[in-house]
Order: sequence, then structure tokens, then C-alpha cells
Amino acid sequence: AGQVRAAFLRFFQERHGHHRLPSAPVRPRGDPRLLFVNAGMNQFKPIFLGTVHPRSELAQHRRVVNSQKCVRAGGKHNDLEDVGRDTYHHTFFEMLGNWSFGDYFKEEACSMAWELLTEVYKIPRDRLYVTYFGGDSTLGLRADEECRDVWLRLGVPASRVLPFPLKDNFWEMGDTGPCGPCTEIHYDHVGGGRNAAALVNQGSPDVVEIWNLVFMQYTREVEGNLLPLPQHHVDTGMGLERLVTVLQNKRSNYDTDLFTPILDAIHKGCRAPRYQGLVGDADVGHVNMAYRVVADHVRTLCVGITDGIYPGFSGAELVLRRILRRAVRFCSEVLQAPPGLLASLVPTVVEVLVSRTAALGKKDYHIMDIINENEAAFLSSLERGRCIIERTVQQMEPSTNFPAEVAWSLYGNLGFPLDLIDLMLEEKGIRLDSAAFNELVLEDAKRKAGGPQAEQPEKTNTYLDVHSLAQLRSSKVPATDDSPKYAYTLGPRGQYEFSPCQATVLMLYRDQSLQKEVGAGQCCGVILDRTNFYAEQGGQDSDQGYMIRLGQQDVLFPVESVRLCGGYVIHEVTAVETLRVGDQVQLFVDEAQRVACMTNHTATHLLNFALRHVLGDSTEQRGSHVTAERLRFDFDTKGPVTVEQLQQVERVVQDTIKRNEVVHMAEVPLTVARRVQGLRAVDEGYPDPVRIVSLGVPVESVLTCDSKAAMQTSVELCCGTHLLQTGSMEDLAIISERQLAKGISRVIAVTGRQAKQAREVGQCLAMEVDSVSLRMKQRSSSIPEMQNLSKEVGQLTKVVTSTAMPQWQRKELQTILKALQRTANTAIRKLELQQAEKKAQSLLAKHCNQPVIIDTVPADSLSILMKVVNQLCDKSPGTSVLLLSPQASGEVLCACQVSKNCLPAFSAADWAVAVCTQMEGKAGGSPIVAKGSGNAKGMQGALTTALEFAHSKL
Repeated sequence: AGQVRAAFLRFFQERHGHHRLPSAPVRPRGDPRLLFVNAGMNQFKPIFLGTVHPRSELAQHRRVVNSQKCVRAGGKHNDLEDVGRDTYHHTFFEMLGNWSFGDYFKEEACSMAWELLTEVYKIPRDRLYVTYFGGDSTLGLRADEECRDVWLRLGVPASRVLPFPLKDNFWEMGDTGPCGPCTEIHYDHVGGGRNAAALVNQGSPDVVEIWNLVFMQYTREVEGNLLPLPQHHVDTGMGLERLVTVLQNKRSNYDTDLFTPILDAIHKGCRAPRYQGLVGDADVGHVNMAYRVVADHVRTLCVGITDGIYPGFSGAELVLRRILRRAVRFCSEVLQAPPGLLASLVPTVVEVLVSRTAALGKKDYHIMDIINENEAAFLSSLERGRCIIERTVQQMEPSTNFPAEVAWSLYGNLGFPLDLIDLMLEEKGIRLDSAAFNELVLEDAKRKAGGPQAEQPEKTNTYLDVHSLAQLRSSKVPATDDSPKYAYTLGPRGQYEFSPCQATVLMLYRDQSLQKEVGAGQCCGVILDRTNFYAEQGGQDSDQGYMIRLGQQDVLFPVESVRLCGGYVIHEVTAVETLRVGDQVQLFVDEAQRVACMTNHTATHLLNFALRHVLGDSTEQRGSHVTAERLRFDFDTKGPVTVEQLQQVERVVQDTIKRNEVVHMAEVPLTVARRVQGLRAVDEGYPDPVRIVSLGVPVESVLTCDSKAAMQTSVELCCGTHLLQTGSMEDLAIISERQLAKGISRVIAVTGRQAKQAREVGQCLAMEVDSVSLRMKQRSSSIPEMQNLSKEVGQLTKVVTSTAMPQWQRKELQTILKALQRTANTAIRKLELQQAEKKAQSLLAKHCNQPVIIDTVPADSLSILMKVVNQLCDKSPGTSVLLLSPQASGEVLCACQVSKNCLPAFSAADWAVAVCTQMEGKAGGSPIVAKGSGNAKGMQGALTTALEFAHSKL
């Protein structure tokens, strides 16, 4: 398999001048709608959409080849439920691909593909069939005869060049966006000179698609119509697993050397017979299916965890959790493997895939730890789930479906993948009520869609579509010069002074079209020749402010947001008067908001450095978001961050603030920047040249060959706006730290006045906790006083949890309050028991050796009354007791206990209900113990009822 992959990359790189790019991580970059990277083209979307920054590395490529790691589980492309049932579905696979961005098209793409398959891989030509788009009259699209003719010129017989409709041979990125006809190459596993054209695209396992070549030449608009793309692209994809199956002359992907070492390792670690490749009814006990599930899923887990996706509770993390649990269930239940088998496979997977992902080899122990921890948690849930299914099945009527509510509880609360529930029921010959279950799924989806996370409608006036971008370029509208956003200095009194910026309106954008004029009251996107506004990027919020027309000082055009698209900066503006192309405007950034963002962005760099300094070099940034109010930072961590580590991180940041270090910034060529030792850069596309931000050390010093400066301070690639000296930050306080998923933590921090305020609040709350602690030590003998103290501790706990204060201090106070709450509860229980014992002694003396005690007694709470009843029954085991306690509020409390000797004829629950009903109240409990309450007006009647009920049962 390694040779097959290498030959593909070498062919396009050396013979046809393609630039080889590494695989992107399977965690998507900048595409929140995607759970995983599920196709080779994902990382090239900005090129297809025309939004790529013209100075970025990506924009320089015309021909590209790579092998992309892909995961299809969850979302639109979801193969999870099919994995294991057949021999070709996978959750993780590799996509070999070559791309042309406005360079070659159909002729060259088909020719290269045919050359590789028949001359390099030596696949017999008589086993190959090709398909092309046969046209669609409803869309007014003619058959792709250009593509057909290319194949015929390459010598493919006409009987093997087959037209197919839209659903088979027309590829679309989504409901809207770039799309086009595709041509597929299919392979006949049987061969022998037969003509298998009738089996192409018919779902036959004998004739399978191996390569799809997509010709992006249209874009689908929101209305559904197709428009020609201004630039044609080629996007091809060939699954490595399927190709290797063909070249190794196998019929199943699982019989290739991508899987056989893993299957052998599974056999060694379990008590099941060796893998035989059986499917369907032939696979007795689903043993072969289990082998395939485990082999596939452990590959996905290794790649996902390496790329920073950990089993969790939402999004991609939740899908990975379900994959892990599905694998664990097949290991333990079907393969009869001991716990730990799944993690023990990691070194074998690393050996098979390490040439593909060097990072795998560095993280194998980390991957094993995460798998083992999650397996232990699920095995416990699995046992509980099995008991729930058994109990439910026993209670079901014959010939009925398994209740959807129970299945939903297993799915939602215990994390059972749906197919596991189906399989467990299938083994018992029972079916799930799928219709009712699907209704519950829909209800849950609606609830989530309507919640606070429901997506806001996109602001279409700041998103340039591919045609508008092409029109701007063809009209020679230059990309926006946004360098004035960095034009600011520190004034003599430490205040920031921003240079004025004058600009010309080059184009207006509204309702997905470029316009020369926009009327008053309309919202539009404004493209200028230059701007000092910062566009949202790199995790930093965009600037806000306003613009005025020159000579018209009293009319303000508010700028609500700013976005960068294909090198153009689009300002979202509400036109208070008619705005026209050619208008001269003066730009005014909201300086307070900008300085706050600059402060928090520099603080983010400092925090990144401090976390690495305190927690170790393996601490990697996973994401960040900077606003004027606060900063958020996500990072890798081996465990929860301790109080001491949080304090250390804050001290490292504060030391740099006190030193008032200069923040050095400079643009350098990207290749030079990447050579810096210790450079911090997140996984995203950077423009070339790129901006380096260095704290305390000049950029020239950082760039020298033997410089270790980036190891001792913060040096990052960053396009954001920053402070010029760290002293302006004043302070930083981490006000929240929590684990998003196993191995990933999120901190939220504030700076300046907000940080000082957080510390002051923390000090005040610490004093309040000290006060409660002191009063608790005095140990009052009054139950009401102790209850008030307990209540105060509970209220303080809520305040400490929800108030913005240093996180290290919050954790300290929470630990103290937890201990105080335990102390208060213990003291209350002790006092209540003492009080109950006295009352019980008095009642025993009054009702000596009676089989039934019915009486009234003063008690401050139902808890005390219950304890009096318990004490009486403990001291006189054969006695049944019912006590009423009138309260000052007019309520009457009721508690009772029945002697076990009187069961089942005499039930405490029935006794309490009869008595409380007499008092117009309610009660409940078990046959032995029950409690309730009612109204004082009916108390005398209730006592009579209590006695009569007891006599009737004894």
C-alpha cells in the first residue's frame, strides 16, 4: 500500500509538474458545517469559491497532488452504520487526488488518469470502463460529449464509454456553489474478456468505481439555476483502500496489507476464531463483522485523536465517542476480548500508517491512554444498558416492538450508538419501534435548532460570491490595501493614536450582485481602495466604527462588521444617504473597541507562551477567539490544570506586563518565517509575506540562524492587531478553565480594568467565605442557626461558581465551601438525631409496649419528624408508628413506618395517603416508610382515620 501511494504522488509530481501538499488534519479548518474532512477537496474550497487570499500559499498553486486523510461518520457522508456489514465501507480512508486550479481541464485530466492506471499500475485495459455525464434536459444541460470524445481518442472502446444521468455523473459541493459533470473509472474484478458494461453503477461488488474525475465548470445559485464558472477546475479522488484491493488482486479491502496486520493483532488478543472474510448469514455470530468494525474503527480513533479530536459530547467529538463505543462493544461482546484489546492495537495501526502521518508515532501512548479511559467508562455503561434491555424485554407484551423511549434513553444518557441497540435487540429477535424513535430524534433536533446556539442568518452583504469575485478581478478592481490598520503609535501619555485614513469607494455589493449605487436605508457591502478597519480573521473580531463622505461631516455611515474575501475587504454599512462608486470617504475606527481587541490579542500570545512554559512544550494551541470583552484559548493538555499551575501561568504573564516589553512586528517571507525554531503557528493558511509578532525580541534577532529567542518568549505568525508595549495590558486574570473533551482545555481570560475588577470580587468573596468558616467553627447547638449557615454556604457556592473572578481562587473557594457544606450537613444531622432521640424516649414512655403508636409531636421539619419515627421503630421493633406535627404556618407534617411483621397487609404508603387525604393533602412512600403533609383543620379527623386504618389492617 505504501508503494501504491508513493507511486501516485511521484507520477503527478515528477511526470506532470504537480506540487505535492501534505494531508490536512481530519479536523476541518474554518468550516463549522463540517464535522470531519470527508474528501480531498475540503482544504481547497477557498480556491473553488474564489475567496482564497491572493497572497496566500494556496493561491499560488495551479497543479496539486496529495493523499488526504478522510473520515466519513456523521453528517451528510456517514458510513458508520454500514462499516463491518460489508467488505468495503470505512469510517477512515485515504483519498488520492490531483487538482487543477484554472490550468488543465478534461483532455489532460483523463489522459493522466489513463496513463497512471494502465502504464504505471499496469491494470489491464479490458477490465476498465468509463462513465460520463449523459445530460439533463430539465436543467438544460447537454451530454458531456467533450469528455466522451477524450476517452475515445485515448483508445477506450465505445462500448466501454457509458453515459449516466445527473445522480451518477454530476458532482455538487452542496446545495449551492461550484459543481460540474464528472467522469468515473470502474474496474471489473472478474475480467476474462467479458463485457460487464451492464453492471456499471448497478451496485455490483464485481464492478466497482475506483476513480472519480470532477470537472468544475458551473456554480449553482440559491434559486437552483446553474451559471458557468469564470475559471474551470479539476478535482479528482481515488480511494487508496479500493485501489490497493485491485492492485493486490483481492476482493475485499480488509484482505490488503492496510488491514491484515491489524486483523492478525486482533486475533492474537481475543478468544475468537481467525478472520475468514465472511458476511451476512454466513458470518455466524457476527464474528467477522466484529473484526472489520474493530480494525476500521481503531484506525479512525488513531487518526482522529492524533489530529486533536477526542471522544466527547458534541459534534465530531461525539461521533468519535460513538465510534470508540461501537468498537469496544464488538471487542467485549462478540470477540470475547479482555478490556484493553482496542488500545493494544494502536502500535500496529501506527506501524501500518506511520509513513502517512508522522505525528501518529509520537502520540501512540497518548492515544492508548485515551482509548483505555473511554473503554473503562463504556464497559460500565454497557453493563447497565444490558440490564435495562433485559428488564424491558421481560416486561414487554409478546409480539411488540421495543419501546422508543427506552432506546432513546440508552442512546442519549448512556451513549449507546443506535446500531448497537439494534444489534442487541436483533440477538433477542426483537425490533425497535423505529417510527417512534425517529420522532424523538426529530423533536431533539428541533429543540437544539431553536436553542441559543441556533445559527444566526448569514450576512450576505459581506460574503462575495464566486461570480462577483471574478467580475471584480476582470474589471481590474485592485485588492484592498489594508496596511493602514497597522498605522498607530503610542502617544506621550501612553494613549494610542491612530492615523487618519481617506479612501475611495470602488464597488458596492448588495443582494449577491455588484452595484454602482445604493439608496438610503439599505444595508450593503462597501469595497474601498484602502482601509484602516481590521477584518475578522485569525480569531480576532472585526473593527466597528463609521465613515463619512468628504465635505459632509454631519452624515455618518455606520460600519457594523468587516470581512476579508479573496483579498477584498468588505465593510458592512447601512447607507443613511445614497452611496456611490467614486465617493471619497474618511474612515473612523471605534478606537476603544480596537484597543481592547489589541490588548486581548497580545494577551492571547502571552497566555499561549505562559501555558507552554508552565505545562510543557507539548502544549499546543487548538483555537482562540479575541473580542473587546475577553479572550478564549483552547489547548492540548494531559489533564485538568491545577490551582498552582493557573497561578504560575498568571505570574508569567504578569511578569511580562511589568517589564513593559516592546511588541515587535514585521512582515517576512513565509519560507523564512517557518525556519524559526520554536515558532508558534496554528494550522491555517498564511499570506506570503507573513507577519511575525515577537514579544521583547526584535524580529531580526529571531530570524538569525542560531537564534533560540522563540523558545524563551512568545513568537507567532499573526495577522492581528497588537499593543506596542505589554505594559498597556495592566493585568490578566484567567476567569474560567474547563475541559472541553479529554485532552483539550479551554481558558477564558480578561485584561486591564476587568482583570482588576475580577481580583477585587475574588478578594471580597474570599472574605465572605472566611466569615462563614469562622462561624461554622463556633458550632451552634441550634438547628435553625446551622440550617441558615448551610443555606448561606449554598448561596455563596452559587455566587462563587457564576461570578467572574480568578479561576485559581474560584477552585480554592469551591474546595473550602464543599468542606463547609459537609460540616454543616453533618452538624444538622447530629442535632436532629439528638432532638429526635429525646422526643422518641418521651413517646416510648407514654405508649409503653403498644403495637401501634399514633400521636402528635412538635418538630421543626419533616426530616426531624422522620427521624423520631425511625428512632421509635428501632427501639420498639414490633411497633408501627404514625406521627403528625402541626406547624406555625397551618400545615401538618406526617411521617409513618410500619413494622415488617405487618407486611404485606399493612402498607405505610396507604396509611399516609389515607391520613393526609383526610387533611386535604398528599403523601407517598414505600410499604415500610412514607411521609406527607396536609391542612391543620383536618388534623383531629386524621388522627381518628389513622387509628381506624391501623386497626382494620392488624
